[in-house]
Parts: sequence; structure tokens; C-alpha cells
Amino acid sequence: MSEQSNDDDRRATTGDAPDTTGDAPVAASSVTGSRETGSGQTGSGQTGSEQTGSEQTVSGQTGSVATAPVEAAAVSDAPGPDAPASDVTAEAAAGERPAGESSALGGLLEPLRTSITASVVMLACGIIGLVASSALVLERIELALDPNYVPSCSINPILSCGTVMKTEQASFFGFTNTVLGLPAFAVIITTGVLALGRVKLPRWYWIGQTLATTLGFIFVNYLAFQSIYRINALCPYCMVVWTVTPIILVLSFRQALGRGRVSTALRDGAWVVLVVWYAIIILMAGERFWYYWKTLF
Repeated sequence: MSEQSNDDDRRATTGDAPDTTGDAPVAASSVTGSRETGSGQTGSGQTGSEQTGSEQTVSGQTGSVATAPVEAAAVSDAPGPDAPASDVTAEAAAGERPAGESSALGGLLEPLRTSITASVVMLACGIIGLVASSALVLERIELALDPNYVPSCSINPILSCGTVMKTEQASFFGFTNTVLGLPAFAVIITTGVLALGRVKLPRWYWIGQTLATTLGFIFVNYLAFQSIYRINALCPYCMVVWTVTPIILVLSFRQALGRGRVSTALRDGAWVVLVVWYAIIILMAGERFWYYWKTLF
């Protein structure tokens, strides 16, 4: 009985051992698996975070690099802190000024070059006009000193300066008209000299000269009409002034014009108008005094 009981105890002990031994690998494997899983999760977590961090860093750098040229361009376009304040103010004023006003102001200040031919003609007309005006002044002084004086330009009953000088039309402004030509033609001579010296006068100067010469041309027309139809006599020195004044007007007008088709047409048409005006004056004087002209043939 005792031996049988010992055998049973040994069997129980031996049977428990395999069970215990069999449980050990399972535990070991579970421990090992948990370690592998933990290490894998940890490693993958670290790797993922590292990859994600690196991608975020690279993408952040890429975005900043891509944005940098735009910001650089904006900075390059903006005036720097070292830029002069006058330049910034000028640019701002130019941006705020209307285009029409800027172009108009620039057009008035634009320096214009005059051709050699126009300069020579203007200078010649100024000299001829000044000589004729000076002669008229001297003749008028002589006539004032001696009422019986016969001026050198009194050629016949029609071509007679003395007859014209004694009329009230010859003193339209309360003094003799002859003195008006002295300062006027002196300015024209100065203009001709400057233009011939290749000085570029601004457009506003030519516009002013055109307006002043226009007033002189209107006065010439008045005197021509009075001489032909009211005084019934022609003054040779006065007719010299009549001849050069419209030429000066045309030259000044052509120079004052801007660019474009209309300006070109006006430049070409000005000479045509001048020729027509000469023809009208000649026809008026010819028809009015034909009774005398025909006696000369």
C-alpha cells in the first residue's frame, strides 16, 4: 500500500511537471511577443514621428523658400529707406496728378528745335521790320519838326507816307503807331538769333509769340483797310511791315503746334492762308487804285 501510494505521488509530480513545462513556453512567447510588439510599436512610433517631423520641417522650409521670392520682389519694388524723400514725393505726386494735366504741362515746357531755314527767315523778317519801323519813326520826327517836310517814302499821290502819317489812324493809341514796331521787331530778332544758335525755346514761348504776333497782324489788317478805303494812300514803309508780320506769325504758329495729323495739316495750311492773304491785299489795292495804276502803262 505504501509502495502504491508512493508511485501515485511520483506520477502526480511527474504529470504536473509537463504541465508546468508546457505553460512556460507560452508565457515566454507572450512575454517575447509583448516585447516585440512593444519594441515594434515604439520603433514605429518613433520612426513615424521622426518622419512626420522631418516632413513637416521640409514642408515648412519649402513654403518659406517659395514665399521668399515673392516677398523679395515686393521689397525690391517698394522704395527703400535710403531712397530720397523728394523722389518718393515726386512719384506720389505724379501718380496722383491727372494724365491730361501732366501731359499739358509737359507739352508747354517741351523745348523745341527750330530749323535753320525758319530761323534765318525769322531773323531776316525781324531785321527788315526793325529797319522799316526805324525809318518810319525818323520820318515822323522830321514831319513833326517841319510840317512842310516831304518824307523819302512819298513817291506819288498814291504811294505817300506823308499823307498817311498826318491822319488820326496813324496815332490809334494816342501816339504814333511807328514806335510799336521797335520793341516788337527787337523781340523777333532776339528769337531769330537764339533759334539760329540752336537754342531750344520752350513751347510756351512760341505760343506767347504767336498770340502777340496775332494781335499785330489784326492791327495790320485794320491799317491796310484804312489806307486803301479811307485814307486813299499807301505808305511804302508801312507795307514792308505788312509784308513781314504775317510771315513771322506763320513761323511762330508752326513752331507752337504739337505733333499729330492735325498739327501737320495746320502747318501746311498756314502757308496757303498766307499766300491767299497776300493775294487779297494785292487785289484790294489794285482794284481801289486802278484809276492811277493804269496811267503808268
